Amino acid sequence: MSEYSPREIEKKWQNFWEQNETFQVENKSDLPKYYVLDMFPYPSGAGLHVGHPLGYIASDIYSRYKRLKGFNVLHPMGFDSFGLPAEQYAIQTGQHPAITTEQNITRYIEQLKNLGFSYDWSREVRTSDPSYYKWSQWIFTELFESWYNNDTQKAERIETLIAKFEANGNQQVNAACDEDTAAFTAEEWDSWSEEEKYKATLKYRITYVADATVNWCPGLGSVLSNDEVKDGVSERGGFPVIQKLMRQWMMRITAYSQRLLDGLDNVDWTESLKEQQRNWIGRSVGALVTFPVATSKEGGAGVESITVFTTRVDTIYGVSFMVIAPEHELVDVITTPEQRADIDAYIDFTKKRSERDRMSDVKTVSGAFTGAYAINPFNDEKIPVYIADYVLAGYGTGAVMAVPSGDQRDWNFAKHFDLPIIPILDSQKEIDVQADNTKEGKYINSGIINGLTFHEANKVLIQWLEEKGVGKGKINYRLRDAVFSRQRYWGEPVPVFYKNDSNGQPLPYLLKQEELPLNLPAIDKYLPTENGEPPLGRAEGWGHGSGNPYELSTMPGWAGSSWYWYRYMDAKNDAEFASKESIDYWRNVDLYIGGTEHATGHLLYSRFWNKFLKDRGFVPEEEPFKKLINQGMIQGRSSFVYRVKSEEYSKPVFVSEGLKSQYEVSALHVDVNIVENDILDVEKFKASRLDIAGENAEFILEDGKYHCGVEVEKMSKSKFNVVNPDDIVTRYGADTLRLYEMFLGPLEQAKPWNTNGIDGTYRFIRKFWRLFFNDQGQWVVKDEAAKPEELKVLHKTIKKIEEDIENFSFNTGVSAFMMCVNELGSLKCNKKSILQELVILISPYAPHLSEELWAALGNEEGTVSKAAFPKWEQQYVVDAVFEYPIQINGKVRVTLPFALDTAPTEIEKEVLANEVVIKWLEGNTPKKVIVVPKRIVNVVI
Repeated sequence: MSEYSPREIEKKWQNFWEQNETFQVENKSDLPKYYVLDMFPYPSGAGLHVGHPLGYIASDIYSRYKRLKGFNVLHPMGFDSFGLPAEQYAIQTGQHPAITTEQNITRYIEQLKNLGFSYDWSREVRTSDPSYYKWSQWIFTELFESWYNNDTQKAERIETLIAKFEANGNQQVNAACDEDTAAFTAEEWDSWSEEEKYKATLKYRITYVADATVNWCPGLGSVLSNDEVKDGVSERGGFPVIQKLMRQWMMRITAYSQRLLDGLDNVDWTESLKEQQRNWIGRSVGALVTFPVATSKEGGAGVESITVFTTRVDTIYGVSFMVIAPEHELVDVITTPEQRADIDAYIDFTKKRSERDRMSDVKTVSGAFTGAYAINPFNDEKIPVYIADYVLAGYGTGAVMAVPSGDQRDWNFAKHFDLPIIPILDSQKEIDVQADNTKEGKYINSGIINGLTFHEANKVLIQWLEEKGVGKGKINYRLRDAVFSRQRYWGEPVPVFYKNDSNGQPLPYLLKQEELPLNLPAIDKYLPTENGEPPLGRAEGWGHGSGNPYELSTMPGWAGSSWYWYRYMDAKNDAEFASKESIDYWRNVDLYIGGTEHATGHLLYSRFWNKFLKDRGFVPEEEPFKKLINQGMIQGRSSFVYRVKSEEYSKPVFVSEGLKSQYEVSALHVDVNIVENDILDVEKFKASRLDIAGENAEFILEDGKYHCGVEVEKMSKSKFNVVNPDDIVTRYGADTLRLYEMFLGPLEQAKPWNTNGIDGTYRFIRKFWRLFFNDQGQWVVKDEAAKPEELKVLHKTIKKIEEDIENFSFNTGVSAFMMCVNELGSLKCNKKSILQELVILISPYAPHLSEELWAALGNEEGTVSKAAFPKWEQQYVVDAVFEYPIQINGKVRVTLPFALDTAPTEIEKEVLANEVVIKWLEGNTPKKVIVVPKRIVNVVI
């Protein structure tokens, strides 16, 4: 092919790769392995826009590069295909989510293949496929059949826990378990029925059922994750979200808190991302303190008590009130009749605010008095107990001891409700104006720690608590156990059925492995039942063969994405989630690329499940992702037209951007696809707007054209700035798009899309092509020996590209290619020995172009990906000479080349003999000549 025709070339090679299974990879090889993974996408109905492929292009370049470097590379793709958008569409249209999901996946695959990615499509997975979610269900059953042993710091089979119960009861068991787990002896265990023993184990299992405060969205009929709630409404649909206590399946991720923290020291992630995870896990060292509750200011202690975790037990004598979460289990118990109406009203108010809103709102002070009092165990002072929404039930114990002299939020609350502010350190200043949280000085008004310093006081107080049995030292974590239930249809069914116990209460039981997968049943519509049950409650006969009902909730979206990298290793295995041989070969992901939106949720859950699977011996590695890169967002470049507001005109009037200052205008987004180089296609604009169709509009132009305004914003349909990659590929080709997206800027940074700039990249590819074919389409490559200057250009480029790819600096790599082609063009280089190496070098970036030219050079078709990455030679990358700038009194007047080994005295001699220098000396004798080797020469006169 003598003419560069991108679409013809690209379709040819895409078909070749598919027919010849070019990128299929084996699970064993004599080559070293390398696993490159993209965060797998949810297949939305909108398909890809040009911002989506950024990370995929980067991972594909690196995958192709590693193949050239002699690695056996696993680079798969699949789809996180369960999710709320498909379910919402099903609710609106009545169409089964599987149908729209399949259509969306088909569209995604078509778009991804059009971009020439080297995925091994034989390993494609979809979380909504029963052959996949069978193994999500299997992992759930293994979690249910496990407990976390704090002594061994790992998960173990539940049978090992039962053996401990049989030998010694649970009093010596150090395990992650429910807070209300009662102590029992081996004799008591032995006397229990099988049902009672089973119930005891439920308090220890890593997945369990509990009452939890959740984001409940009545409009969607489902629990939402924090990420799915924005400003108190659902991100999808904008429905109000309230806080609600519901029976939910939970995952005991908190058992892994310290290991999740420690593991961050062993992965190659950015410090900012690690810090986000550390903050989310939130390790703090402090003490648990138990406060008895009095029913009135004068009354004695009742049977109830409130436990508080504090990192500042040293401030215990400064406590002047207590605050508990509105959802705290004791609110109903301790609220007095006189305060009931206020408490109920405040709880209703709180339900309408998301946890995120409650945590972030530090300015608003609100709360309600319960009528009860807590008793400070250190001084027997009775302090009022309030509820307030800045305390969350799931954080710590859901209660805080308020020390207004040392905490600003407590200070604000105390001022608002006219509560005492007690100084506790002699170094505290101006506490009548604001809180002072200093740890300096010595304690005052503080009983047994008066006169002590901070470090002295902590030891005394914790020892006192433990001796009196009213508290203890403790390490606490902000991380909470994960809610694992969703009241939806389009998700993995939980492999559980329920049998009533001897008291008529339902107990959960697992399906056996041979009963998996538990497939989603057919239902008439995708809404909750009339009595409020999840959509699965509509399924006829939805129950176990034993006649017992199945769980009606489904798994959350993160279930299928918390282990998917292992399924890619052995995607067609029906007998296990992946074979031991395949896992032992691939082990874990070497390079993971994806967006920052998953910095906490997905990555924490994935690490948690991976650590569990390692504990149980199913996988060999502690961490799933060795290196992680978050690609930046490609932002949209919005275009605007300006409509004149004046009522003088009887029809719409639009004024060009350069003239808008002469009018009062309103800016309107316009579809960027009808704008080129910021010039509006007026006729297409008219056709797109019914209100100005035909002649019913006037356009005030500049130089006969309508110039649009421009602004960089997030790419979205509402801003009409979405650019479809299909359009770019059709016009310029996939290789141009790939190179251009990399050229936009550093991978990790946000950058604006500008279609105007893509022409330059397209011209570069055509210039590259003309190194092989002249303007008449004739083949010009010659099998002749390369000249030193040509070898120098090539080897410098090889070195630069290798360094840039290794450093994920793909934008500077594209620049290096452009410089190389310009220099070879200037040298009129058409040597095969140079160009063949260059084709291999650019193949990760522009694979279709490379395949075509590789074959044209006489190589076997479709084998450029199997070539060896070129090696640079030192002799060609070190300059033999250096161009010295020659300054005369600080101003450069000429540059002169000198061999690198030229002595400074020789350089000085030749500089002073140079005609240009002599001219500028004007007959003067230099005071001194300063020669800085390989830098500069400065002549001072």
